[in-house]
Amino acid sequence: MSVTVRVPAKVNVQLAVGAARPDGFHDLANVFLAVGLYDEITATPADELRITCEGPDAAQVPLDHTNLAARAAQKLAERHGRPADVHLHITKDIPVAGGMAGGSADGAGALLACDALWGTGASRAELLDICAELGSDVPFSLVGGAALGTGRGEKLRPLEVGGSFHWVFAVADGGLSTPAVYAEFDRLNEGVEVPEPVESQQLLDALAKGDPTALAPTLSNDLQPAALSLRPSLATTLATGRTAGALAALVSGSGPTTAFLTRDADSATDVAQALLTSGTCRTARVAAGPAPGATVLGRPLPTPTTLEG
Repeated sequence: MSVTVRVPAKVNVQLAVGAARPDGFHDLANVFLAVGLYDEITATPADELRITCEGPDAAQVPLDHTNLAARAAQKLAERHGRPADVHLHITKDIPVAGGMAGGSADGAGALLACDALWGTGASRAELLDICAELGSDVPFSLVGGAALGTGRGEKLRPLEVGGSFHWVFAVADGGLSTPAVYAEFDRLNEGVEVPEPVESQQLLDALAKGDPTALAPTLSNDLQPAALSLRPSLATTLATGRTAGALAALVSGSGPTTAFLTRDADSATDVAQALLTSGTCRTARVAAGPAPGATVLGRPLPTPTTLEG
């Protein structure tokens, strides 16, 4: 018997970052949108915890117990007094170290897969609590759709979305470390009073209307200057996508993947082709959002009544 869970990538349509807290984290106003690029995690009974991986950039994925999928299995097993004996196979399609929460997605997917495989019967609140322990983006990977993340991003409030938004994601060579990007954010803002992060009501209204033209001017990412400082070549990629007709362009999360909002599916195809032929990125992927969160393939998951976790 095995259980397979599909889990989406995300784009941050707004990422407002506050000053560093005493614990080293930053308070955020983080508007997540799940998009239709997916990893799949298959859990199979085994004599010990084991991780394998296939797909683009699979060689970059750690296969030891530092992998969030392994940590998710361990945490669930500890809570339910059982060994974490499972083989977790990750089929990667989300860019690795690309600012699209691929590692977080794998953690959420493994957690749900192990819960189903072991029959632990964990509540949605318990799963979200474990997700928050694993990392700031992991709770959203579980729930998907669209949500406002506050705290360090783990406290979620669902958001209304009035339609589909079409995106192109330009994948750069190599990755960017999220801690390194936050450290660069702190360096760039040294001696500057960083305002409290607040969500944009204009952006939330545009999401609710499902209007890409209204959403485009509201997109923002406070980590973008730090990502561009560490990887200046991304500025050329951003300019290429805008010239090709994207309504807006920004670094996705901590980067180095860049995200381009387009008017419709046809426009997304055109922008992706222009990016591919420009030589400014390794590959370009087209996807729409919102997408559902972690889902056990073969059966739907209940809609959560609350996302506070």
